[in-house]
Amino acid sequence: MQADMTTEIVIAGGAVIGSSIACHLAMHPSFSGTIRVIEPDMSYQKSASALSAGSIRQQFSQSVNIAISLYGISFLRGLGETLAVEGEKPQVGLVEGGYLYLGGPEAEPVFALNNAAQRGHGADIALMDAPALATRFPWLNVDDIAIGSYGRSGEGWFDGYGLMQAFRAKARSLGVIYETGRITGLDQAGGRITGVALEDGRRIACGHFINAAGASGARQICMLAGVDVPVYAKKRSVFSFSCKEKLIHHPLLIDKTGVWWRPEGEGFITGYSPDDLDETDHAADFEVDWPLFEEVIWPALAHRVPAFEAIRPGRAWAGHYDMNLLDHNAIIGRMGGLANGWLACGFSGHGLQQSPAVGRYLSEMIVDGRAMTLDLSDLGYERIFRKTPLLERNVI
Repeated sequence: MQADMTTEIVIAGGAVIGSSIACHLAMHPSFSGTIRVIEPDMSYQKSASALSAGSIRQQFSQSVNIAISLYGISFLRGLGETLAVEGEKPQVGLVEGGYLYLGGPEAEPVFALNNAAQRGHGADIALMDAPALATRFPWLNVDDIAIGSYGRSGEGWFDGYGLMQAFRAKARSLGVIYETGRITGLDQAGGRITGVALEDGRRIACGHFINAAGASGARQICMLAGVDVPVYAKKRSVFSFSCKEKLIHHPLLIDKTGVWWRPEGEGFITGYSPDDLDETDHAADFEVDWPLFEEVIWPALAHRVPAFEAIRPGRAWAGHYDMNLLDHNAIIGRMGGLANGWLACGFSGHGLQQSPAVGRYLSEMIVDGRAMTLDLSDLGYERIFRKTPLLERNVI
């Protein structure tokens, strides 16, 4: 159903997903309503947008994820023009340093399947055997490696907090209203959300409601509407370190152990995603898991890159993924069966890179009544309700 374009849209969550949706709605030539973003913490200090490693890749196995990231890299390349405000062009420091996945002999069939899907969409991903890897990356130990998958262009890293602020600044320049508040209730009538209740007692009527509250609140807000999503805040620690030796052409590397690392300034950052698939929510836990570095990460670093046997650890921090326990893919589209309720959550660590496409998609669904640019319906809530996962082979 196409929206009344004089309506008021309320968005829960003003970090990168909420601000991208707000920005794309405000930029839509056919929209003239009011957009109001409700955000409990305008400092964003503990948001995933601020604490993420901020990267983008096309090395997925699902077509919808590959298409989202191809759109995302195009958006990032032209971001300065698209999100300029009064002649000021934002910069997010995009570095197209590539991703490099490493695998043993058992990984070769999966890498081949993934590569066919990626190249079928036009992604610039090359498969390399051990000798080719050793030639391209002479600092790399490939003794136990049979294959690598390398993004030659279109993959890399950027300033995630800067992207969020660029969306937010553009949205505000177009009249989007940002208000500090926490949503504690949803008014419903006739299968629609008619308004939201805030913790301070205020109530705001709405024509459309969008839940983009992230790890700290998306599941709880869904529960207010009687919608169940298996999305939980899962802690991830990121560690920095420096190395005396200069390593040329270093991409974001995902070792076969699951440990990842990439360049950051003059040093590196690194992390590891544990297999924590229980329904424990870690939203309040920001303590760094220091034993993870000593027991898991450093041994993997030293084995894969001999120069990393002697490194100097630096600062570390912890943040959260809004992890979708069903299939580690985002949930985007209608919020259950609500006619004017929308959902964008469960990004499982991919929110920054997917935010441009998600903002574009939901703005079109609300204003045009259908997808005009990218069809992201594969990521809709229906699969959550039916418990039919969209399985992604490339999860980190």
